[in-house]
Parts: sequence; structure tokens; C-alpha cells
Amino acid sequence: MHHVTSPKLQPELQRIIEARHHDPFAVLGRHPQDKKVVVRAHLPYAQEVHIAEGNLPLERIPNTDLFEWQGKVDQVPERYRLIWRDGDHHEHISHDPYCFPPQLPDFDLYLFGEGKHWHSYRFLGAHRHEADGVAGVLFAVWAPSAERVSVVGNFNRWDGRIHPMRVRGGSGVWELFIPNVSPGDLYKFEIRNRNSGAIMLKSDPYGQQFELRPSTATIVTKPTTYAWRDADWLERRKKSDWLHQPMSIYEVHIGSWRRGPEGEFLNYRELAHQLVEYVKETGFSHIELLPITEHPYDASWGYQTTGYYAPTSRFGTPDDFRYFMDYCHQHDVGVILDWVPAHFPKDASGLARFDGEALYEHTDPRKGEHLDWGTLIFNFGRYEVKNFLLSSALYWIEEFHLDGLRVDAVASMLYLDYSRKEGEWIPNKYGGRENLEAIDFMRELNTVVHSEHPGAMVIAEESTSWPQVTRPTYLGGLGFSMKWNMGWMNDTLRYMAQNPIHRKYHHDLLTFSMLYCFTENFMLPFSHDEVVHGKGSMLNKMPGDEWQRFANLRLLYLYMFTHPGKKLLFMGTEFGQGNEWNSANPIDWWVLEYDFHRGLKQLVTDLNRLYHSDPVLHHYEFEWQGFEWIDCHDAEQSILSYQRKKDDDFLVVVVNFTPVPRQSYRIGVPRAGRYTEIFNSDSHYYAGSGVGNGGIDLIAEERPWMEHPYSITITVPPLGGLVLRPEPPPEPVLTTTALGELLADTTIGEEPLAEPAAKPLASATPDAVEEEELAQPE
Repeated sequence: MHHVTSPKLQPELQRIIEARHHDPFAVLGRHPQDKKVVVRAHLPYAQEVHIAEGNLPLERIPNTDLFEWQGKVDQVPERYRLIWRDGDHHEHISHDPYCFPPQLPDFDLYLFGEGKHWHSYRFLGAHRHEADGVAGVLFAVWAPSAERVSVVGNFNRWDGRIHPMRVRGGSGVWELFIPNVSPGDLYKFEIRNRNSGAIMLKSDPYGQQFELRPSTATIVTKPTTYAWRDADWLERRKKSDWLHQPMSIYEVHIGSWRRGPEGEFLNYRELAHQLVEYVKETGFSHIELLPITEHPYDASWGYQTTGYYAPTSRFGTPDDFRYFMDYCHQHDVGVILDWVPAHFPKDASGLARFDGEALYEHTDPRKGEHLDWGTLIFNFGRYEVKNFLLSSALYWIEEFHLDGLRVDAVASMLYLDYSRKEGEWIPNKYGGRENLEAIDFMRELNTVVHSEHPGAMVIAEESTSWPQVTRPTYLGGLGFSMKWNMGWMNDTLRYMAQNPIHRKYHHDLLTFSMLYCFTENFMLPFSHDEVVHGKGSMLNKMPGDEWQRFANLRLLYLYMFTHPGKKLLFMGTEFGQGNEWNSANPIDWWVLEYDFHRGLKQLVTDLNRLYHSDPVLHHYEFEWQGFEWIDCHDAEQSILSYQRKKDDDFLVVVVNFTPVPRQSYRIGVPRAGRYTEIFNSDSHYYAGSGVGNGGIDLIAEERPWMEHPYSITITVPPLGGLVLRPEPPPEPVLTTTALGELLADTTIGEEPLAEPAAKPLASATPDAVEEEELAQPE
């Protein structure tokens, strides 16, 4: 070896020492020069350093932590190891990260820059990687305004001088392959801003697992070996006609659904067993999870997301969440995730001013900040930001088999002036208030999800009259699968809050929904938003004494389950919790000791079974063929009557919003014959008063009424609703000719092609309901 004379410190070396160099590979590592080679390393805690191959000692450049060796090219292989001892005489050996060429394919960087890399999570972040037979972790992060980015972690004393990254040209992506880093190691990115010199410590935007809050370091995850067993479910989902299938959703905040005996959070695996058992018992088809994307602040309920690719560590590991999803699917329960692309928090460790500049957000606060929420707005016009969100959406669906995403706060994305006063917003290039970039993003999101994963749903929480939210993008729509019907929810709750004596003056609040009901694919939501912030619980929104409040709530749920639209109830509302929801405590399970609450839960259970078992109630939820008014004009008595229909089959629904029982109430019906009361929200079995028509044959007279050829008289219960089923029409008598034609079309031994009719509920009593065993169809 030739001893190196200590050179005057070059600017390049000075920048390495000061951790300011944007391309450390230009200085560090192995550099052939003619027939010689220079090996240079920067190891701040080293006392002495050797190249393992040949035990070649490196010499310290005086007054620095830079070490250098110079010799013949053939003395040092291209991929060499360094051995170094620290001040505590501990020996370390590892391949030098700076002897490896760039690892990220140019094609990935190109697609990412174009906003077309739908799987950018596969190369950005931290991934187990093998380079030239050497195992380690490949780190990559997008930070175009950085002067220098380093990987820091528990493997390098969180010191940004040790592992500076290389930038890949104009892509703004930095990468570094570090041998000997293992799954379970903690890391962050240390970023030095090129303009201000400010140094920030940031969690990985693409991190797939985080420390338990309040800590914010990202965890290197190992590639999952989880063995999924839900292939049948996924295949059925791909082929399902969900538009015409029943869907009732149980919305859950899993941190406050149930807790362990010491008040501790349950693990995803425990939750899987307990939630599925409860959801199957109460008849819901889907669970919707408030955001479980990683978030630092419990009281945000997950809506201030910092980890767009990480299930929160509060409830376990990513594989624990895979188990949760798998277990739900094996028991025919779908799962939808609340997903928040509208805004993100200002946490110092998160996306805010990620590389010292506005990167994920807009620079101008008139476009980049939600003053109401204290959060920042994504810059949807930037390809890499759009890519980050598109890739996140696909990540949850592909890696965790989610059945859909419910997109939070869509209205805030659509309008530039959302919740802003004059002068606080900037119009678009046409002078309008529409956020054109966000609209393009949503259309692309829906197009990509629906084309890549048929059967997966994207549901909009959208509260305005924006047209065609759930119509295809090629027709000018936004392309969502469904939209929450916030108008119906607000009008209905306003109506229900009225004293029944005044409801006749507000009758239009109930009937208005049918004027726009089929303009979108609507979901009817009574969500967590309606039972917080002083709005009161669902039960305490209802007027009157205790009996009336429960009767009103039972009536409201009957009305909801017989109104066109998919259904959603938030946890605790299914049994009438009296207190507002408080995310710090489990919901009030103890109230189920009382008859009124047990009766309400039984009513919701039976409504779910009726809704799922009878195509009349679910086949045409988005089409006008499924609904017809019998009478919407009886404001004086606050009664509505209507049919739910499928082809020639129908059910009659009558709802009475006053506490007065109506005897001999006449309604028009389309068909002669016998009608049977199959559901009564006032049944004794639901802790009601038992007024109704149970056990009575209701025979239609040939007496025209309400523009129908026949009519029946019924007893309508107080603050109650009824569902009546007509007996099937008599079978037509076949003539000899008709019989011959029928036989000619039949092949002996083939299965009949017609579906068997859904089994009717025999009566309104739960005894009968239980006997009927109304199994939920797959």
C-alpha cells in the first residue's frame, strides 16, 4: 500500500464532512484512477478502519472522520466490506453502501414523474433488497428541494452524517442501499433544505409500519408471508352485481368499539373474531372502519393521517390486519376503509413542508390550507403527489384485500372556496370555483380502481349538489361507486327532531328525497358525524318521553331500511346508546340490560334480515322501478305509504310519524287478495305497544283508492311502521297448447333456471323471525 499524503481538504470532502453533499457517491466508495484505485469512507465513530478483503488499513485524513486507502485496482473487489472499531472497541463489519451502483430502475422513476406509477409503494420507502448477492434494505424518498438526504436510524446512532443518499437526476428521488439493515429496525429521513440549510427529521411517507404513538419513527417491514384464504370471496366480489345486492354497513371506530379487561386496545386478530361474530348476529353485510391509517393523535379518530401506507400500530402489525381482513372475508363480511386524501396534518414528522418547501401541499395558503381543520391540502396538480395518493388507494385494496374505500370530505376537494370567505381563495384558470386538478385526480382514482379491481367500491362522502358524482367518467361523471345521501340524512333528522304535533308542517322534508333519489347511487348514512360534538346520540335526537324516543327511533330505522339506498349505521346507534359517542371510551354495552335497548337491537337485526332476504327491498335501490308512492300527501296525519317493487313482486310500507294509532286507515293497493303484516316496528318484541294487524287477514276490496284499483283498511301503530306482503297471485291455468309448448322447451334432468322466491317472514314477531332462519345470501 502507498501512504496517502494528507491533501488540503477539497470542497467536495468538506461538503461530505458537513453533510451537505447531494452526491456522496462522487466522493465515497471505490474510485479507479488509471491503474490505481482510491477507497474513501466517512465513519464519524470509527477509531480504525480496514478493508476486509486483504485486511487493508485505511488512513484517517487528519482532523476529519474521513478514511482513505489508495493502491492497485485488483487489490479491492468492486463489492468490498469494511471492518471498523469504535471508541468502545466494538468491531463492526459490513459491505460499504457506497460501492454499489444505483438500484432503482429508470422506468419506475419515469412513471412516477409522470404520475402514472400506480404501485410507487413498491420502490419508494424501505424494502428488503439484494444487490449483487448482498442482502440489505433499499431506501428511497422523494424530496426535490433537498440539498442532502440521509437515512438515520437505530443502526447508525440517528446520525445524518453516516448514510447520506444519492439523488437520481431530476426526478427528485433519493436512494441508498444499506447492507445489514434488518426488518424491525427503526428509521427516518434527515433532510437538509437547499435554500435555508434547515434540517428536518421526517417519517417515511411510504412507510408501511410505525412505532406506537407518540413515537413517530418508521419500522423496516419484512416482506409478508401471510397465507391468504379468501380467494373464494375475491372471486365472487369480482363477478358480483353489487348495484342490485343488499348492503348494510356497520361503521366502527375500533379503538372504542370494545376494549380489553384493563381498558387496553384489542389486537386486530381479537377484533376480527369479536366483530365478525357481532356483525353476523345483527345481520350487517359490511364493516366500515374509521381510518386505521397511522395517525399520531387519538382524538382525530384517524382523520389526521400521517401514514398513508401503514395500518396503525395501536392494534398490531400489518400481518395482524391481514388476518382481520382474511377472517372477515372467510365469514362473508366485506370491509370498507375510510381513506382521507382531502387533507393532512401539520405534524413536524409528517408530510408538511417535507423537504423544507411546500411539496405535498400548495405553497399559497389560499389553496393549501384548511383553516377550519388546521390541516394542509394536497397539491393534486403535482404528478408525484397524485401518484402518492393513487398508489395508496391501490395499496390498501391489493395488499390488504379491502373491498372499498370511503373517501372523506369530497366536497372540500371539489370546491376552491370550500369554507372560505371572499378573498380567501383563488379561482381556477376559467375564473370558477371548481378545483380542476382535484376533479381530474378523483376521476383517475375511480377509473384506475374500478379497472384494476372490478367489484371494489369507492364511496364519496359528498354533501353538495355536484352532479353525476356516481356516474361514469366517460359520461362526464366523477366515477364514484356510491355517494352518501347527506341531504336525505339531514332532512330526515330535522323532521324527526320536530314535536310530532308539528310534523304535519314539515311533511316535505320526508317526501323531497324521492325527487332526486335516483339521480345518484345513494347510501343512507347515520354515521359517527351525527353523534358527536354536541349533536346528541341518535336516541336523544328524538322528541318525547322515553317510550316515544325509542318508538321514533324504531320507526326511523324501518323508514331507512325500506327507503331506496344502501344502509349505514354507526356503532352504538343500533341499540340506542343514550350518550354521545366518546372515542376515549368503549360504547355503552351495559344499556343492553334494558328492554327498550334490547328491543331496538332486535329490530335492527330483523330489519337487516328482511332487507337481505327480500329482493323487493334491495334489487332496485338505484332505479325508479323499485319504488312507487301509494300516498305521499297525508301531511295532516303525518303518514306515508309506498311500495317497494321488483318486477311483479312488491311490499307495502306504511309509516306513521305521530303518537296516535290510526284505526281503519285505508290505503290503495295494486292487487286483489290477502295481505299479511310481516313487520311492525311497534311489536311487543321490540318493546313497542303491540298495536297492529298481527294474525289478521287483510283482504283487498275492489274499491279504488289513491289511484289504485283495490284497497285495504289497516290499523297503523303510533310512531310506528308496517311492512305488508301480498299473497302471491294465483298460478295461471295452463291450456293444453301452452303446456305442450312448455314441455317442448324443457330438457329432462336439467336444473330449473328460475331462482326460488325469497321465503316470506311469517309475522312481525321475533319468534317467527327466528323460526324462519332468514340466511343472508352470499
